[in-house]
Amino acid sequence: MAALAALVPVMLSTTAGVASAHSAPHAPPAVVTLTYDASDAGQWAGPIKQAVQNWNDALHNVRLEPASTPGSADYVYQATSGWPQTTKGPIFPGGNGDVQLGQQAVDEGFDATRIAAHETGHILGLPDDYSGPCSEIMSGHGPGTSCTNAKPDAAEAAQVDKNYAADRAAVRSHHRQVVIDVWSGRVLASAR
Repeated sequence: MAALAALVPVMLSTTAGVASAHSAPHAPPAVVTLTYDASDAGQWAGPIKQAVQNWNDALHNVRLEPASTPGSADYVYQATSGWPQTTKGPIFPGGNGDVQLGQQAVDEGFDATRIAAHETGHILGLPDDYSGPCSEIMSGHGPGTSCTNAKPDAAEAAQVDKNYAADRAAVRSHHRQVVIDVWSGRVLASAR
């Protein structure tokens, strides 16, 4: 009995040690905050707000927030009369991204919130996939004007999270590329 009484404290200390090793919290991934300026976006303010919320709801390690001052933003939204076009990301803090939200796409019947979410996807480093289904935000105009989905799917969100993972954040593109999205069947000469 004395031997059994001596083993109980040893067993409890071993069990407690194992339990604390397994219950140690994992460090959450670092969240990258990108700031934007929508002061020149005019009638696009509502669609931008919803598009940003949709991305923020889907992402784990990237957060989009309005800049405290316009000149300090990592990227800007602007209303234009032409076709939507965006700086191809991923844009990182201190970046210089530009989203031009073209009225021509809305005039042809495309959903403004979907356009804003799609163009934001480019800022976050996603390419176009016009052959994709309506459930993919980066399918853009491919599914036609009846598609109003403005929420990224799980694969798109996972790719953005990967683009901004801690081990990738150090690898930043130094060249500037602009993506021109022609939200119709026509092809612009400059987009070829």
